[in-house]
Amino acid sequence: NGDMTGSTGIERVEETLEAARDAFDDNLFLYETPLGDWLPSSVYRFEGFFEGFRVMHQVGVAGKKIYTGGDCDHCHMYGLVNVAAFLAQAMKETIRYDACDENSWDRVGDLLMYPLSNACGQLGQSYQDYHCSEEEAHMECVVDPEMTITAVTHAKWYGAPGPLKCGPKSLYPQTGYWDYAYECNNPWAIPPETCTEYEGQQAGKAINDVPYPNAAGRTDIEGCCWWGRGVIQTSGICNFGKLNFYLGKRAFLEGRESRYPDIDFCRDPEAICTSEEHEELKWIAGFFYWVDQVQPYNQGGWSYMDELHKFVENGLEGEEFINSVSGIVNRGCHNPPCGTGELDGGPERAENFFKILKELEFSFVNVYVTPQPTSLPPSPPPSLSPITLAPVALPTEVSFVCGDQTDPVATSEGVDVTFDYEVHSDLDTKMREALRDVKESILSDIAVNLGCYEVPSASG
Repeated sequence: NGDMTGSTGIERVEETLEAARDAFDDNLFLYETPLGDWLPSSVYRFEGFFEGFRVMHQVGVAGKKIYTGGDCDHCHMYGLVNVAAFLAQAMKETIRYDACDENSWDRVGDLLMYPLSNACGQLGQSYQDYHCSEEEAHMECVVDPEMTITAVTHAKWYGAPGPLKCGPKSLYPQTGYWDYAYECNNPWAIPPETCTEYEGQQAGKAINDVPYPNAAGRTDIEGCCWWGRGVIQTSGICNFGKLNFYLGKRAFLEGRESRYPDIDFCRDPEAICTSEEHEELKWIAGFFYWVDQVQPYNQGGWSYMDELHKFVENGLEGEEFINSVSGIVNRGCHNPPCGTGELDGGPERAENFFKILKELEFSFVNVYVTPQPTSLPPSPPPSLSPITLAPVALPTEVSFVCGDQTDPVATSEGVDVTFDYEVHSDLDTKMREALRDVKESILSDIAVNLGCYEVPSASG
């Protein structure tokens, strides 16, 4: 995987990611076919990911950059775990579907069909009403009721709903539902029918005979162009507005530095998915969400950055960290349910996380952390009475069997044996007890090296 001797910090992070390029493209960035096979994604490739990553740690957005650790010997591991947590979500949210645009997936109503107005929002949401805070309200996009957009990606299973679309009521006076069971490929019908909604369609049809509301009651798609796009499904007029304010055409027009001066994310949010010149956009949209919402998360006594460091320093073990991160991404809190429901796909997100770490472990090192000083309570005044410590009985002799004889280790023959020991002791452990354990361990190791084994004492 390449020689990374001597590199630390962001250099080590980049070297590690580049060394794992093939693993990302062949083993991690996979999508599930309708037949249940897993194939390399055609939408999400390492090249676009790595370019987006470099933009977000070198330039960032509004002073916010992707966290890459630091310059200590193990600090690159903080950065790699941060990236792994991000990608674990992306693999669940979009990569496994090979989709950049949000799929229509919310079945509602008496017929349990897919409303065409799912473009406006699913699970009762309204994306065009995702406003910024009062302090950031000036950044958000203005909803244009005349805007007309059709998504470029969609689900691919048999009868899957077509791509989301938005447009004015003058074009779409009312919206019905997608009938996933409709047999559209019927050459014997009069007139003959074919499946024309999207390439590769085998079944299904948009039925607009009567209005069919989505979970929020919408029966139109006017102003509904703000569905999720990119690797973590950036959605809503606030998020697209921020991208435009900091990275897009608005930044350029208002005299600020702009990475994409020709792209107006408010007039063309679909550029995230359609741009061939800037394939990293679908990643940058997700990274922006990460640096804006996940990295600074600190609620209810749970800090993302603190828990990230703890996870690395405690040996990269356990699912508590990644499950909490998944809760933030999927439900808005680290301990769902929190008003928005149960965590969706928690085990899959955790499995993704540890798959990524497995591919990156060639770069991991042992972590030695110097404990931070803590303020201790003032010591009590010295006692006027002497403190008597109860004696601790230490074994004076340990017997071992060497061959057919039973002899104490301490014999007249001299044997020089060198061992290295580290003593790890809880604060509550008495030092004499710790030393007793060390003595027993040393004697046992010497005996083993001499080919002897311990004889249990008569006292048990």
